[in-house]
Amino acid sequence: MRILILGGDGYLGWPTALHLSQRGHEVAVADNFARRAWDHELGAESLTPIRSLHERVAAWRNISGRTIGMFVGDLCDYAFLEALVRDFAPEAVVHFGEQRSAPYSMIDRRHAVFTQQNNITGTLNLLYALAEHAPDCHLVKLGTMGEYGTPNIDIEEGYITITHKGRTDTLPYPKQPGSFYHLSKVHDSHNIHFCCRVWGLRATDLNQGVVYGVDTPEIALDERLRTRFDYDAVFGTALNRFLVQAVAGEPLTVYGKGGQTRGFLDIRDTLACVELALLHPAERGEFRVFNQFTEQFDVAGLAAAVREAAQAFGIDAPIEHLPNPRVEREEHYYNAANTRLRDLGLQPHFLSDTLLESVLRVVMRYRDRIRPELFRPAVDWRRTQN
Repeated sequence: MRILILGGDGYLGWPTALHLSQRGHEVAVADNFARRAWDHELGAESLTPIRSLHERVAAWRNISGRTIGMFVGDLCDYAFLEALVRDFAPEAVVHFGEQRSAPYSMIDRRHAVFTQQNNITGTLNLLYALAEHAPDCHLVKLGTMGEYGTPNIDIEEGYITITHKGRTDTLPYPKQPGSFYHLSKVHDSHNIHFCCRVWGLRATDLNQGVVYGVDTPEIALDERLRTRFDYDAVFGTALNRFLVQAVAGEPLTVYGKGGQTRGFLDIRDTLACVELALLHPAERGEFRVFNQFTEQFDVAGLAAAVREAAQAFGIDAPIEHLPNPRVEREEHYYNAANTRLRDLGLQPHFLSDTLLESVLRVVMRYRDRIRPELFRPAVDWRRTQN
């Protein structure tokens, strides 16, 4: 299969490219390296050193004998994107190419506007390019479980059947996003759904939970293939932050009460989910939604799990509760469906399967790169400024 991966230099885009290339697909990646620029803007960096995309592509060719095509450009530049879709003629597009941080989108007006312009415009450009040059191409779009928010009812997979005043219909599940980033994902979903209905495109929206882990079978072959590991307060996940704080001898900082519950999955399961979606494509005109996670945890539970894992290494990791910089429910009902990918054959890995210990070993290997000043939250949801 000819597969184009947008955002192929990123945390998930690069491992996905390796995985699909190893599986024998013809893979190309496109990126504008904005994620690397945001590190410079914020004064942050990946805990794991990451080579340039050019070096990684060359290393993969030397190791595997397989070639990954590489294109440098911005999805908001329609001339670039149109030529890419026309000339590469993908059978499938995996779309990771967006600004992915909720805190980054909440820094100020400028970052909120950028996030929505970048994400929504890039996706809309892609939809037009596909409709014009690759109408049968299957779009696999990375969404987020954060589109749903934390409703007091079960979260279904994209759609919900309701009866209202004696009439019944199946409708898109209501969305309650918690940041300007999550709002951009909701707008993406609406635009893609619309284009499937009116243009007959085919798309799968992967509403992904929080991804953890840094090692995949391909990355394990050579350090030059390593993907990034973010732990700072803007782009890092709470779990990554806890792991690095433990190794650094710092308290594990839980925002608020720690009852915030989300879906999680191993990075290897992310790759498997993307591949399953590609191998079982949506029909023409179909917009389908898969909830992509394997387990649910609350933040306090994650901190306790990291503390316990750290003890096996002789590390004492106390837990500290901080005022929550986000506007969110800290105690809430959360029960989300996630059966469709399992029905396609997903065999999940679980956090309890020594994952924390293996990631802790990676963190310890690069402990000299830890910068504790990046731990503390710097973005307040309640603050508005230009």
